[in-house]
Amino acid sequence: MKFRLRLPIFWRWPLDWWLYLVPVLLVGIGIATITSLTYGTSRVSLAINQGIYAGLGFVVMMAVSRFDYRNWRGLVGYFYLLVVILLIAVERFGVVIFGARRWLDIGGFFNLQPSELAKLAMVLLLARFFADREELIRRDYLWLAVLLAVPIGLVLVQPDLGTALVLMIVAFGMFWAGGVARKILLGAVAVGVASLPIIWQFLADYQRTRVATFLNPAADPYGAGYNVLQALIAVGSGGLFGQGLGQGSQSQQEFLPVAHTDFIFAGVAEATGLVGSLVLIALLTFLILRVIRVAQVSRDQFGYLVAVGIAFLFLTQVVINIAMNLAWAPVTGIPLPFVSHGGTALITNFIAIGILQSIMLRHKKITF
Repeated sequence: MKFRLRLPIFWRWPLDWWLYLVPVLLVGIGIATITSLTYGTSRVSLAINQGIYAGLGFVVMMAVSRFDYRNWRGLVGYFYLLVVILLIAVERFGVVIFGARRWLDIGGFFNLQPSELAKLAMVLLLARFFADREELIRRDYLWLAVLLAVPIGLVLVQPDLGTALVLMIVAFGMFWAGGVARKILLGAVAVGVASLPIIWQFLADYQRTRVATFLNPAADPYGAGYNVLQALIAVGSGGLFGQGLGQGSQSQQEFLPVAHTDFIFAGVAEATGLVGSLVLIALLTFLILRVIRVAQVSRDQFGYLVAVGIAFLFLTQVVINIAMNLAWAPVTGIPLPFVSHGGTALITNFIAIGILQSIMLRHKKITF
């Protein structure tokens, strides 16, 4: 009698296990870096909090993986409405941090950031919008303009230009994936470029300063240019192999500002050097490629568009965060996915991974 090893049923599911493993590795790098950056300071609890958020996010991700992604088509309207209500609530009851009103205090132990939820809501909304229509008519473009203008406008008044920019880039990417005519896409780009002088007039003073600092950070090394210059020093001081966790001069002497969020890539570079930075970039790139693979195997247009939208979302945030750490882009406060500290962003990203796994589960006929 031959003995045959039978694996548990979940091991036989057609999951992309890399989509579970890589985010966990990225979270581990983030927690290790946050611990290194806050070691010996009053902010050491940030790493513990991030671990709690990661545990909660992982549980939610597993639950969302089992939830049929096709059900999101019927729920996305309610999700979108909830996000809009939360964004309005931020304007009325939000907590002000660093001059921006972006968070809702939930019971004194968690700050909810609705703009992070808005990123996923926009992906799901646009995926349903394009999946429901074989061909767009003029009225559809009007609806699109309204549906996008509401959350983007509410994010802009917080003010959060960086997140608004991410929303617009992701929307443009989904327009392309959704089959919007090239002349419409080019027209949208032309309108955006022509609107820059108008947008400039509505920017807050500190936002204008950030743009000017990006063009010449050395012009005000102890003021507006301080953050960027310190990030560059941290990246450069890491050398080839880094100074080691908890050993970086910039982080330990607290020269590097908001290193656990906006400038966490600089913290990684200081601790692990060029080698560690390239490993981090490789993991993020590999994650995005796995998301693209989900789009390729999706059985329907909705799943395809959701995966494409999430790929654009991750890619946009990775490029902007790393670019601003290297002074290649203005400082915008965009987190590095799965690495930067932040409960709402981390849990939202885990939800996105859960939806992707649900698409993978159902690209073949799988039932529970």
